[in-house]
Amino acid sequence: MEPVFVYGTLKQNQPNYYHLNDTKNGCAVFRSAAVTVNKYPLVISTKYNIPFLLQNEGTGHEIRGEIYDIDTKMMEYLDDFENHPNFYKRQKAPVKLPNADIIDCWIYFLPNYPASFLDLQYFDNYNSSGEHGLPYVTRYLRDPDDKLSFPNWKSSS
Repeated sequence: MEPVFVYGTLKQNQPNYYHLNDTKNGCAVFRSAAVTVNKYPLVISTKYNIPFLLQNEGTGHEIRGEIYDIDTKMMEYLDDFENHPNFYKRQKAPVKLPNADIIDCWIYFLPNYPASFLDLQYFDNYNSSGEHGLPYVTRYLRDPDDKLSFPNWKSSS
């Protein structure tokens, strides 16, 4: 079992949480709420209101999320779900548990994004139905021809 830190739609009471509970995808066991040790920009963007954790350490906020211990099958499912390594990039980063212990967890970051994403509002905690008024659009409601690949994006780095 490997620890993965989720910060967006995979959290409890969020639109994609059910993927972690579907045993066909593998096993995911909730461990704890947690917060990243480092600051990152967590933004909501695209016409689908997707939360993105930008790979830009030191900018933004410490991010609140949840840790799940997942098996190999669930890791493979999440890698496919997050389109790792072609879109999101899974890497380890330190997160702090409520008891102040620090552990390294897998986190899905967006490494390549438009520089304009850094001008968006930064959040420390994602909620699809938050006061921001940007509800997440689930995949089954999206245009099937829109693959969310952004080859014309100019990376900020």
